[in-house]
Amino acid sequence: MQDPFKGFNDDQNNNSDGPQGFPLPPNYATVVNPETGNMRIAKVGFSWTSFLFDAFPSIFRADWYNFLCMMGVELGVQMLLLMSVSGEAQLVQYTSALSFLLRVLWGSIYNMMYFKHLFNRGFVPADDRSRDLLTRAHYWSQPKEK
Repeated sequence: MQDPFKGFNDDQNNNSDGPQGFPLPPNYATVVNPETGNMRIAKVGFSWTSFLFDAFPSIFRADWYNFLCMMGVELGVQMLLLMSVSGEAQLVQYTSALSFLLRVLWGSIYNMMYFKHLFNRGFVPADDRSRDLLTRAHYWSQPKEK
């Protein structure tokens, strides 16, 4: 996605933390791909949308890699559960418990997975504020000089 605010708000009033004068909450970071100019803005920390809606946030972000990873883990866990549990009542109980545990897991790590995948694709923090936030959350580590 290109910067939707390019050319607007060029009054040099840098009162906000986001790109091109776009105000960002304190727990959001901006990353940019220097080669293409693509920019992404996402939350750092627990993903309530992944907790509530499972893998749908990855679809809306067009994050197909993490979507397939999440679906693979969930399908693998469901297959193991189906092979190991014999009673139908037990299966229902274990399925609901595992579904809740997987939602807590995805809520806890999805934003980190998203940023790490972006970094692997060549994205870097867009500004010092985002770099500091990502470093404090252990999502970003400074690349080693050669």
